[in-house]
Amino acid sequence: MLEDGTDQPRNPETIPIVAVTMGDAAGIGPEIILKALSDPDLSKVSRNVVVGSAVVLEKTAKHLGLPLSFVPFADTPARVDEAVEVVDLANISGSLAIGRESAEAGRASAEYIETAVRLWREKKVDAIATAPINKASLVLGGYNFPGHTEFLAKLTETRKFAMSFFAERLRVVLLSTHLSLQSAIDLVTRKNLVGLIEFTDVEIGKLLHRKIRIAVAGLNPHASEGGLFGDEEQKEIIPAIKYCRDKGINVAGPFSPDTIFLSGFNGDFDAVVACYHDQATIAVKSLSFGSSVNVTLGLPLIRTSVDHGTAFDIAGRGVADASSMKAAIRLASELVNIRAEATA
Repeated sequence: MLEDGTDQPRNPETIPIVAVTMGDAAGIGPEIILKALSDPDLSKVSRNVVVGSAVVLEKTAKHLGLPLSFVPFADTPARVDEAVEVVDLANISGSLAIGRESAEAGRASAEYIETAVRLWREKKVDAIATAPINKASLVLGGYNFPGHTEFLAKLTETRKFAMSFFAERLRVVLLSTHLSLQSAIDLVTRKNLVGLIEFTDVEIGKLLHRKIRIAVAGLNPHASEGGLFGDEEQKEIIPAIKYCRDKGINVAGPFSPDTIFLSGFNGDFDAVVACYHDQATIAVKSLSFGSSVNVTLGLPLIRTSVDHGTAFDIAGRGVADASSMKAAIRLASELVNIRAEATA
């Protein structure tokens, strides 16, 4: 950023190339992508290529009244004003029902992800930013994954990975994702926490290219206040923190979960380890909804995503907010640049 807060123009031949997957065509993915790419500032920080359906994108642009043209992704950047580069899989029919689950949209959304990973393997793109998918449609389409995180791990043969959210200075890493609360609590063990704290230290440290400070949220109210409201802190969380601290990791806690995320947001820590999904996402979305970004840690590629779902209830109405999509694309570009600087 320049001192006046604007983006510094860069050579389109050298800025990161970000593959933006269209997500579920029946949701708000096409809309938020086109709204985001209509912002000329984004093209100053990254070259953005949509992996999706040209027919859907053209129809969406017309509906939104956006004066965009669409050109095939090529080895050299497009020189057409207001042109969107597209890898067109042509896998959506014109009769797709908007705002509804379907095998067609689920299968297509999976194919966009597979294609984006292939483009990364072929070194044609530097990072991936994903629009939301619908898990039920994904399963209907023949792909039995709970979400992007597990699917991308499978595609990249990644065994150790974690979901995280970046919301300005707050970065939260999740011990578990889409599980029942009881199942998630069962995973709050010394072994699992040690593994996640060590993983967070390495992965967030690599992304930020520096030694980081980690906080661990307690599981129980007020982190149990010495065992008054549960014993998981004393039996599992505190021993895990002590073990990691003895290994030289800058980690502290457990902290009361109703305050630690605000401390992270204020910059007191570089990362907060959360004990379960909603403990993290309620905090992130309350503090920074619409501008936070989902980042999958542990993958060999950089992958960012929006902080929301397909929003079938408003799909096709033209009222979706593209802020998180913009933030995801920007963060993908920033992380590519940080990684490049670290390896230079």
